[in-house]
Amino acid sequence: VQLQASGGGTVQAGGSLRLDCVGSGGIFSNYSIGWFRQALGTERSVVAAISRTGGRTFYTDSAKGRFTISKDNAKRTVYLQMSSLKSEDTGVYSCNAWWGTASFWGQGTQVTVSS
Repeated sequence: VQLQASGGGTVQAGGSLRLDCVGSGGIFSNYSIGWFRQALGTERSVVAAISRTGGRTFYTDSAKGRFTISKDNAKRTVYLQMSSLKSEDTGVYSCNAWWGTASFWGQGTQVTVSS
């Protein structure tokens, strides 16, 4: 499956953004999807993840209560709705699809939160 992330941009602290991860090829509904962030000079780390059917979600403590991940298999899209953004949310956001041992990455989209 190929993934295309979009929706990044520059927003003031306290603002909101929605990131989209669109999949093409493969059977999208087979894959769990995660959103990851890589800040400058740091390693990429998970922010939120969602199961194949969307029935289970995971959030880091930092994302809980501010971010919402959702999956629409009919549209082959996973969304990350981010609100109450903070400067520490700044980074390149990428989506990853995994199923068994298969793992696929999309290109990242830059999110910059200005204070």
